[in-house]
Amino acid sequence: MIRSTFAIPVVLGLLSLAGLVVALTGDGWRDILSWAALSAPLLAVLWAASRRSS
Repeated sequence: MIRSTFAIPVVLGLLSLAGLVVALTGDGWRDILSWAALSAPLLAVLWAASRRSS
């Protein structure tokens, strides 16, 4: 029960952390990777909001 409740927030948190670390450690392809990782929580919120309104 606890795993299923906190699995997605933990994954989103780890993606955010990885995105921030990658953004601070380099340029070029790392910028693209950091943008992708940091956009995951935003996309999750937008997806949840769209599901809630329908």
